[in-house]
Amino acid sequence: MSDYLIKNRELWNNRAPVHFNSSFYDVEGFLRNTDSLKALEKELIGDVTDKQILHLQCHFGQDSISLEKRGAIVTGVDFSTTAIELAKKLNDMAGTHVRFIESDVYSLHQQLDEKFDMVYTTFGVLGWLPDLTRWAQTVARFLKPGGRLVLAEFHPVVWMFDDQFRELIYDYSSQEPIIEQTEQTYAADAKLTTGTSYSWNHGIGDVVEALTAAGLFLRSLKEYDYSPHNCFANTIEFESGKFRIQHLKAKIPMCYSILAQSP
Repeated sequence: MSDYLIKNRELWNNRAPVHFNSSFYDVEGFLRNTDSLKALEKELIGDVTDKQILHLQCHFGQDSISLEKRGAIVTGVDFSTTAIELAKKLNDMAGTHVRFIESDVYSLHQQLDEKFDMVYTTFGVLGWLPDLTRWAQTVARFLKPGGRLVLAEFHPVVWMFDDQFRELIYDYSSQEPIIEQTEQTYAADAKLTTGTSYSWNHGIGDVVEALTAAGLFLRSLKEYDYSPHNCFANTIEFESGKFRIQHLKAKIPMCYSILAQSP
């Protein structure tokens, strides 16, 4: 197993229980509503009744469960042992029947040999993957003919800034990993055991190129001047469920979405 994968798995194994008990993820409120999907995501997926959906990098499964509650047949995948254990626990608590699999994206074909109507993956996912070509090939592998990829992700411009959004530090797109020591997580104030994270910045052009090289057709590419998640410093909620960096206002894109289709 690659060193980056070992370190990132350790990091997310430590984060998962903190996230599960955080106000950011609000498991108690989720169990009352069983819908963690943001308006942007709901618009992208459309009607998923009876659709078979593969949810890549599902963390502890809130979106996976939400998709099932909307009528889909869902398989959720994550590389964190702890996250998958918590996903199965949440599955039981919610009374749902999502199938959860512990696997990294690149190795999933070793455990799963099926085709899906949709591959769904959103927010904070691509930055943990060093090779977009292999990612896109994985997406294409699991799609039925005519099946769709639904991707929503934070904009690469966001990851160029320091944590306070005062200074540009990182490259827009880079093949080299950003290696950091961290005790913090976006979802809680509590300090974690110090861990090492490996992440990569991927430009939107790199994402599109990887998908088209894998044989998928681009159906939609949209950029948004807000984030549906309040997970950054110095944010302001200017409309319900829409967040911007207060001093930057609408001057930078915050996220983007891609819809792609298998031939």
